[in-house]
Amino acid sequence: MSILSSPWRLAALVALAAAAGGQASDRENELVANPKFTAVDEKGVPAHWSVWSPEWQPASCRMRGVADGLLVDAPDRPYAVGGLWQDLKGIAEGKAYAIEVVCTADGIGSPFRSLCVRLTWTRGKAELHPAGMLVRGPVAAGETLKFQDVLIAPKGADGARLSLETKWPQGGSVCWRQVSVRPTSPPAQRKVKIGTVYLRPRGSTPQQNLELFCKQVDAAGKLGLDAVCLGEAITLVGTSAGIADVAEPIPGPSTERLGRAARENRLWVVAGLYEREADRVYNTAVLIDRAGKLAGKYRKVHLPREEWKKGITPGSEYPVFQTDFGTVAIQICYDWFFPEAHTIFALHGAEIVFAPTWGNTLPDREGRAEGETVFRTRARDNGFYLVPSVYDGNSMIIDPLGRILVSSNGGEGVFWREVDLGEREPLEWVGHWRSIGPRHRMPSTYAPLSTEH
Repeated sequence: MSILSSPWRLAALVALAAAAGGQASDRENELVANPKFTAVDEKGVPAHWSVWSPEWQPASCRMRGVADGLLVDAPDRPYAVGGLWQDLKGIAEGKAYAIEVVCTADGIGSPFRSLCVRLTWTRGKAELHPAGMLVRGPVAAGETLKFQDVLIAPKGADGARLSLETKWPQGGSVCWRQVSVRPTSPPAQRKVKIGTVYLRPRGSTPQQNLELFCKQVDAAGKLGLDAVCLGEAITLVGTSAGIADVAEPIPGPSTERLGRAARENRLWVVAGLYEREADRVYNTAVLIDRAGKLAGKYRKVHLPREEWKKGITPGSEYPVFQTDFGTVAIQICYDWFFPEAHTIFALHGAEIVFAPTWGNTLPDREGRAEGETVFRTRARDNGFYLVPSVYDGNSMIIDPLGRILVSSNGGEGVFWREVDLGEREPLEWVGHWRSIGPRHRMPSTYAPLSTEH
């Protein structure tokens, strides 16, 4: 894993710029006492800071003051933990605060997993949420590592606890060099209007289908949406055609027509098509940008018997795509059965996953909403928005906590919701899962996943 795990790389760089904007004017408002650890007692504890150590004392890191900061290591205890904390005063609810921490690491295999900076909002020294909020980072900046973020104090907050945490240094060390928390301007919201379509043609033709779905793009444009998801294999569903009749190059005639609709409506479009390349056919979904250009494509990796028996070739990659509103990915139908695919999308930074799907979200024989449940679980597992467009049941938009924000509820047309990609809503007790989950993964134990059976 890189120094900064992919899901947070772009967001952290944005936060770096946002926080830097207010540095010069707000430096006199520094809320951290002894921010450079210049005063350290005989036990190695900096003035105004307190040490935290684990309940099981043999698993403690050691700390000592050095010329340029505070050194934390545990040469004989690879799974040691420990750190420092300081209670901050002068916090006001609804105000924004820029957090910046600089450190260096030596011999730590994964700084992203082993080093954390946490800000926990308090009221009268009582924690408002036990997990607090992790500060984005670390990002490499020359020979140093930086944590940098802008956080807004929630309702009721009148203080905060800043914690510098070292977890499992594996024989390496970290030197905490400088810490800062200052009032600043709030970050800009990242609002985006995303939509999904429920439409199942019947007794149609491939060309008629294409026009029907382009009308849905037109409807999404009238709603002012930024992106809309159409279904799987849109030129095949509800027709008497076969794969050989509808498979075409990408880019090709269908992407050209979809591109015109996207350009006229100034939005991004996701749509499923059958792609012909040389003597192979793929089940592919395309991403068309606001200018009507092909911005990317995803080839369905997991093929059910109905497809591999027809000779369709599986894809082999899990790309993500940069849009003007965030990082997105695409899955296709049967992919939903395989959690590994969604984990890869999340680790590569996907904030929204669009899901053109022939399958359904209908209840099973026992009344459980099978497809709906799986989609909600995938979104919750990975902390991203999931936007399926289906042909049976309900198309929907699901948030990072697995909640259905909007559903077609048996209706036909475009269904949408405005969301803020910058929002970091925490789970009760656990915290903001998208920032915590990747740090707590244990990839060294996952070897069976890469073994053929």
